[in-house]
Amino acid sequence: MRRSSPFRRAPWVAGAIMLCALRAAFAQNPSEASPAARPVPRTSSPQTYAAELVAAGRARFAANCGFCHGPEATGGSGGPDLTRSALVAADERGNRIDALVRAGRAEAGMPAFPALGDSDLAAIVAFIHDQKTQAETATGGRRSVEVADLETGNARAGRRYFVSACTGCHSASGDLAGVASRYQGLGLLRRMLYPAGQQGVPARRPAATVTTRDGTTITGEVAYRDEFTIAVTTAAGEYRSWPADRVRIAVSDPLQAHVDQLARYTDATMHDVLAYLYTLR
Repeated sequence: MRRSSPFRRAPWVAGAIMLCALRAAFAQNPSEASPAARPVPRTSSPQTYAAELVAAGRARFAANCGFCHGPEATGGSGGPDLTRSALVAADERGNRIDALVRAGRAEAGMPAFPALGDSDLAAIVAFIHDQKTQAETATGGRRSVEVADLETGNARAGRRYFVSACTGCHSASGDLAGVASRYQGLGLLRRMLYPAGQQGVPARRPAATVTTRDGTTITGEVAYRDEFTIAVTTAAGEYRSWPADRVRIAVSDPLQAHVDQLARYTDATMHDVLAYLYTLR
């Protein structure tokens, strides 16, 4: 019988600034302890939202954010518990959350979502704040995520999924040979879902080529991007920015395939692929 997902059974909390320390602790202990005893910061400006908006936000959050922050916004496979976030506590109806979601946080492994619709983002903000309000009045804590919680998939099914969806970029006998010897448990799951910012993966921003109206092209790393602005840092270290509607933009992000894949995974297929990766030792 397939066991339930650890994201439902055992959510864990890991603030982004604590990720390195948690990885070191995991190397010594296969159970990552949850700092759930840390008090939930009080919301500076209490706010309420319509039940319909919160319900819509729950679905949109699960689809866009749940892979990292957990479906309840209480921490997931590399993302912090948003109910314990100081930024969320200080946010007033999205005035801080919006900018973070649009720009991402590459150094912490968080992708940007510049194309997310305003209504979808408003619903996500409502859901996060509703979860935060519930957390402020909740009692008790949560246990850690055990390695056994993750070992629920079918390796044969995972191999079939891997062959159909992942071999365009990866090879079991090439770049992923021995991956399960280098990463274990949550470390392997993080590496599989979104490797940016993970141990052993160089932090790098997507590259972009910007073409101006006179035909000039400028290439560099994406320094900032939202629906209004694109900015790059050139190889010479020069920072250039333009209104997004006045230039053509071509972005090359080798990790975008991981972001796209997150929307396709079901709970079952995610665990099946992880089970297959466990065999690559």
